[in-house]
Amino acid sequence: MTIEEFLAGESKNVEFKENLPEKSIKYMKSVVAFANGTGGKIIFGIADKTREVVGFDKEDVFKKMDAIANAVSDSCEPAIIPDITLQTVDGKTVIVVEVSEGRQRPYYIKALGRDGGVYVRVAGTTRLADEYMVKELLFEGSNRYYDQALCTGLNITDKDIDALCKAMKEQAVKNALNEEQKAAIKDVGKQQLRSWGILIERDGKDYPSNAFAILTGNGGLHVATQCGVFKGTTKAVFVDRREYTGPLWEQIDEAFQFVLRNIHLGAAIVGIYRQDVYEIPPDAIRELIINAMVHRSYLDHGTIQVAVYDNRLEITSPGKLPMGQTMERMKEGYSKIRNEALAHAFAYMNLIEHWGSGIPRIIDKVKAAGLREPEFIGGEVDLRINIYRGQVDTNNAMINANGTKDGVNGVDCGVNDAGNGTNGVEVPLNKEQAQIEKLLQIIEKNPSATQAYYAEEIGVSKRTVSRMFVSLQEKGILVQSGTKRKANWTVIR
Repeated sequence: MTIEEFLAGESKNVEFKENLPEKSIKYMKSVVAFANGTGGKIIFGIADKTREVVGFDKEDVFKKMDAIANAVSDSCEPAIIPDITLQTVDGKTVIVVEVSEGRQRPYYIKALGRDGGVYVRVAGTTRLADEYMVKELLFEGSNRYYDQALCTGLNITDKDIDALCKAMKEQAVKNALNEEQKAAIKDVGKQQLRSWGILIERDGKDYPSNAFAILTGNGGLHVATQCGVFKGTTKAVFVDRREYTGPLWEQIDEAFQFVLRNIHLGAAIVGIYRQDVYEIPPDAIRELIINAMVHRSYLDHGTIQVAVYDNRLEITSPGKLPMGQTMERMKEGYSKIRNEALAHAFAYMNLIEHWGSGIPRIIDKVKAAGLREPEFIGGEVDLRINIYRGQVDTNNAMINANGTKDGVNGVDCGVNDAGNGTNGVEVPLNKEQAQIEKLLQIIEKNPSATQAYYAEEIGVSKRTVSRMFVSLQEKGILVQSGTKRKANWTVIR
């Protein structure tokens, strides 16, 4: 077996250790983090930085395996049972410790306790979990949903409940695709809200769950959607910025209209008729916003961010992917519900069709419009989805970012001027801007590499990369943590 074979999976889930540390806590943090995430491997006998295979003497390799097994057994709570095996790499013996995704979350180091011993994986590194992440793991481990938990401090009346039921039905009618679907909509009442977990009945009285507070925009939970238009491809210069609060369905509509006002609108001639054509399919935009609303973590006090850049639409939702979910499974339509009560409410209001089908449908609509497939980034702290701008018509003629069309008649691609004046002519990325964007993307994937590594990846000199780093740090786009010798970079977009 080769190193490449070990790295065939996601590198963020693989760690290398040259030797077995005397203090087991140096690798026990990663064991716990893997169990709290999607699992992973620690390979002992391979140098971390150089990937040099050092290996172990066959005389004491079994003693080391026993030491690892005992350390995991003694140090972790709840119990973690790793798969410890020997492998031969380049003729040398290494120890592979494979930790599976755990179901009894949160896992933590006994000596540090649950308050200070819960670790998670973020961007290929092991980090101490913050308060919200620990709560998220607790809900996952107990197979409960935060949105169905009692919302303390929110008092509601029958009038409040009736108002929610009325508003939900109005939304269901508004979002119905046809008259047949509209006619099938039934009134929603207290019993239905109870069955979904929006209301909690105790001693004959109804109390609101977190879902009630989230849906209505009440209860002290700051649920908001931040929208912004930025000049260029970073958040360095903003053109317009808005924050929307209130009922979720209102936030969806406001964020959706904000995006439409700030992307290009052209026109295609179909037969003898003129047909408006947005550079990004509106259905995909709306569905992406809805998906973020229903699947985000509401334990995380962050906000959904909808950002329009010169080259892309970017939607970021707080929270890691739910237990059992991966990027690949999500793209294939596998649904892992984080907010069950909200999912029921959204389904009733015809905001979502079938659970799990939203992402594949978004991908199909974007590709059908001639755009590159949406980009999925993160999943460990938040999830960011990018749809890149620029359109291809049915004749495969590219509509440029500046609103002109190459090669084929029939499409008049102007700029949407119905908004607030932010829809100016888009300027294609110059060479330096493209290099900077590529650099940022590489840093996001590998935040602790050397500048020499980044230079090689984007095909420029180390001096050029150093200059880029200085500029990006001055603008607040790059933030350094760790030590000077072992830096870790965070991209602030």
